[in-house]
Amino acid sequence: MGMVIAAAHTATHHGAGPASAVELASRTARACLEQAQVSPSSVGVLINVGVYRESNTFEPALAALVQKEVGINLDYIADPVPAAGFSFDLMNGACGVLNAVQLAQSLLDTAAAERVLITAADVHPGGDARRDPDYPYADLASAFLLQRSADPDAGFGPVSVYAGDGPTDTEGYLDTAAMGSDGRSRITVRRTEGHGARRSALAAACTVGYAREHGIDLNRTLVVGPRAGRDTGVGEDPGAAQDTSAAEDIGAGEPHTAAPILGYLQALAAPRPKDCDRLLLVAAGAGPSAACVAYRPEGW
Repeated sequence: MGMVIAAAHTATHHGAGPASAVELASRTARACLEQAQVSPSSVGVLINVGVYRESNTFEPALAALVQKEVGINLDYIADPVPAAGFSFDLMNGACGVLNAVQLAQSLLDTAAAERVLITAADVHPGGDARRDPDYPYADLASAFLLQRSADPDAGFGPVSVYAGDGPTDTEGYLDTAAMGSDGRSRITVRRTEGHGARRSALAAACTVGYAREHGIDLNRTLVVGPRAGRDTGVGEDPGAAQDTSAAEDIGAGEPHTAAPILGYLQALAAPRPKDCDRLLLVAAGAGPSAACVAYRPEGW
C-alpha cells in the first residue's frame, strides 16, 4: 500500500500587510483539506519545513502555530479520533520537503498516522521580500497532504539523500555586527558565485544515481528539478518539467523550501510527455546536499 499525494497547494503574499509564514502555511494547509474533503481532525501529524519566518521567529515551533490556525485536533481529549494531533518543525532548507516525505512514509507504514500534512513557507523577516534586493527568495508557501492508497502501482518510492563535495556555498544568518536595532526584520543570505551551476550539477548527478540505484528509466520519467518555478528542471533534459503560469505568480525572488511542491503542481498542469509513467522530484541546496524520490500519481 503506497503513500500518495491527496492534495497539494501553494500560496503567495499579495496583501497590503507584512507577509507571515504562519498565515501562508495555514492557508495552503486549509486548501489541501478542502480539496481532499477531509476534516482537520483527520490529520495525525503536521510537519513544517520552512526556514525563513516573520520577525526571525524560531520559538515556539511554527508547526504548532500552523496547527492551531488550521484547527488540527486542538483538544485531543474531547476529539481523540482518529488520534491526537502532533506537529513539529524540520529544517533542512531546500531538501526539507523530501525529508518530510521520508518521515511521512514511516509514519503511515507503521499506522502511526492516517494522514500527514507537510507545509513549507518562507517569508522575509521584514515582511516583504520585494523590499530587499539582496534577499533571493520569494514570500511563498506550499503544502502536501499525504495518505495511504490501495493502488499498488501508485505512490512514492524510497527517498534517497546525497552529500556533495566541498563546503557549503549558501548560508542564511543574522549578522549581529550589522543588524543593530532592526535584527527582527533583517536577514543575511550569502551565496557564492556559481552556486546555481553547482547545485544543478549535483542534482543531475543524483538524478542519474537514483535512477541507476532503483532501476528507473529516465526516458519514461518527468524530472522535477530544484529550480522549479523559474526555469526547467535538471539541466537541459527534455523530460524535465517546464514552467507554467504558476511561476509568474510567486512574486519577487525564487522558491526555496516550497519548490518541490510547486514543481509537482507545475508538472501536473503541463501536458504529460508521451510514455511518461512517473515523476522524479529532485531537491538540492546548502550542505551541499540533495534528495530524490520517485512518485507515480494515482491513475498514471
